[in-house]
Amino acid sequence: MANTTSAKKATRKIERRTAVNRSRRSRVRTYVKKLEEALKAGDKAAATEAFKHAEPELMRAAQKGVVHKNTASRKVSRLAKAISALSA
Repeated sequence: MANTTSAKKATRKIERRTAVNRSRRSRVRTYVKKLEEALKAGDKAAATEAFKHAEPELMRAAQKGVVHKNTASRKVSRLAKAISALSA
C-alpha cells in the first residue's frame, strides 16, 4: 500500500489511466473483430466500411500508447492486405 501522499496520488492516476486504456483497447478489439467477421463472410463492401473505422482507431491507440506503433501498423497492413485479397 502507498504510504506517501505522492504515492497515493500516483495510484489514483494509474487507476484512471488504466480505465481509459482498457476502454481504448476494447474499442480497438471491437472494430477489428467486426472487420474480421466481414472478411470471413467474404463481404468486401462491409469489410471496406469496417476498415474505415478500425484503421483510425488502431492508429489512435498507437498514438496514445495503448499499443505499440509498429504493432498497430502491422495489424493495419495485414487487414488491408486481406481486404484486397477478397477481390482477387
